Amino acid sequence: MVRFKNRWLLVEFLPVPAPTPGRPTPGTQEEITSKQIWSALKQSVIAHFGDTGWGAVGSSLTIKYFSPRTNLCIIRVARDPHKIAWASVALMTAIDGRRYIPHVVHVSGTIKQAQLAAIRHNREIVARYRARAKLPAGYQDSYEEYLQTSAQEIEALQD
Repeated sequence: MVRFKNRWLLVEFLPVPAPTPGRPTPGTQEEITSKQIWSALKQSVIAHFGDTGWGAVGSSLTIKYFSPRTNLCIIRVARDPHKIAWASVALMTAIDGRRYIPHVVHVSGTIKQAQLAAIRHNREIVARYRARAKLPAGYQDSYEEYLQTSAQEIEALQD
């Protein structure tokens, strides 16, 4: 029996603020979905690497997890063409017409390491949100519940 070897990309999509006052602010934008990310990634692979690149990456490319609250995404791709997928993620500029800056946070060979990196990065993102809000230390917010539910969702992922 042959084992399929994969690479796991942990990507954060940072929204680009609208430069003109007539456009909606980033907080009021519609949320993106994993299907839209997959479609944008497919278009990026085809645009930058052609049909040959998509042929190498397409059969193994899947979005295993996406959090619309933190814009954190786990992407699975085969080990051999993972650099094509990585480059295509880095070259993406928009998802469904909305501008985003993709930030590849972590690349790993196992889903377990991707899960641990995702949970760790979620905690960092929530800490940034809390620091930006300048809340008192004892203040209870919905982020604690979110951290628990997202950690459970991420740990439940299967290869």
